[in-house]
Amino acid sequence: MRLASRHGSSRPAAALIALTLTAGLQLGLADSASATVTAGPVFNKPTGTVADQQTIRTQLLDYIGQSPAGSSIKASVYHFWDTGVAEALVDAHTRGVDVQLMLDESDVSDNPGDSTYGILTAALGTDTTENSFVGLCPVNKSCLGDPSLGASINHNKFWLFSQLDGAYDVVVQTSSNMTPSSYSRFWNDAFVLTNNVTMYTAYSNYFNKLLGKDWDSWQYSYTTSSPYKVYFFPRPASDPSPGDTVTGVLDNVTCTYTENSTTKHTKVRVAMFKLTRLAVAQKLVELQKAGCAVDIVYAQTDSGSSSGTWETLHASGGPTLRCYNWDDDSDPDTASRIVHSKYLLIEGKYDGSVGQKVLWTGSHNYTGPALTKNDETLLKIDSDTAHDAYVTNFTAVKAAAVPGTADTTNACKGITSTPEDTVPTT
Repeated sequence: MRLASRHGSSRPAAALIALTLTAGLQLGLADSASATVTAGPVFNKPTGTVADQQTIRTQLLDYIGQSPAGSSIKASVYHFWDTGVAEALVDAHTRGVDVQLMLDESDVSDNPGDSTYGILTAALGTDTTENSFVGLCPVNKSCLGDPSLGASINHNKFWLFSQLDGAYDVVVQTSSNMTPSSYSRFWNDAFVLTNNVTMYTAYSNYFNKLLGKDWDSWQYSYTTSSPYKVYFFPRPASDPSPGDTVTGVLDNVTCTYTENSTTKHTKVRVAMFKLTRLAVAQKLVELQKAGCAVDIVYAQTDSGSSSGTWETLHASGGPTLRCYNWDDDSDPDTASRIVHSKYLLIEGKYDGSVGQKVLWTGSHNYTGPALTKNDETLLKIDSDTAHDAYVTNFTAVKAAAVPGTADTTNACKGITSTPEDTVPTT
């Protein structure tokens, strides 16, 4: 595994990364300075016990509870309908923690009957010049998206903790909203970074950009702190460096290569809620035909003859496909079971080097709006052990996927829309 580099700081230098697998749910990239906060992936299991379903939520509650007076919690979340987590944040604020939240406006308008927003605003207020607050992006618009491009959203799902028990500058990048369906119906992942000043600062600066809502001066950007790299969206066509971040990543894949006199083939695995960006679909097909083993689990594509991603991916010679979009109770008022993660795994030859195991995860679906309109984050992690933990999760999601390979359904094809959250009816 390639170890993280440490950057200059007034804080003591952290020890080398140690790797720990905890209860089959969380892989650690743990620093010796951290006894209770372990860096690495966390996965929920919606088909398991309540504890399995709420693994990510429980981790966040633990971090909120650990945050000491004088520290800060910042989070940007698309939908936040969880009164228990809200009350934990209020408790943190009461004991002297600065709590700052930036939410999409639809958090309120999509579910006006939910009391979470009221609990938060009553305690934190909505004045974004104060040390604690709840802020909203504009109606039908992300905080940083160009309004001339049409409707957009703040689709972020990240949490920042300045200080925890034995750890500082903690980033939690997740695919999960804070909603009941996100725990009990959707497969999600999270990745925890600890004691990384560079990455924490990059996320914090992006949070401040969201807060400022100055879309006119916004530019797509990224920050690197080995073994991590984070990309901040939107990346509109008017950006000085237009392009597709994901196809750019896939362009670095070499499908067939020789290692130790043996011919090998790079493996590309994708677990994706929505895959409707045609350029990405075409690139995945191209890689499969070039000798890569491309394996995809998805919840929704789009259909439209030769221009649809469903048809593109299902053409002869395309990748292995399984749809996970299942209305298991035949009740339209409840959320379907879906894969809601948004991760890409590459194992093989990448960026000219063999033996690579690299992954990308975050809030970024492979859709047009995720690239050019929405507020999104995409985190790259260069770690063999983290990659392998995600492969284990991918295998579990793939095994549970329904309808699986029988994916000629309206839901899988995007003919009927799959909402990211279903508003509770009770």
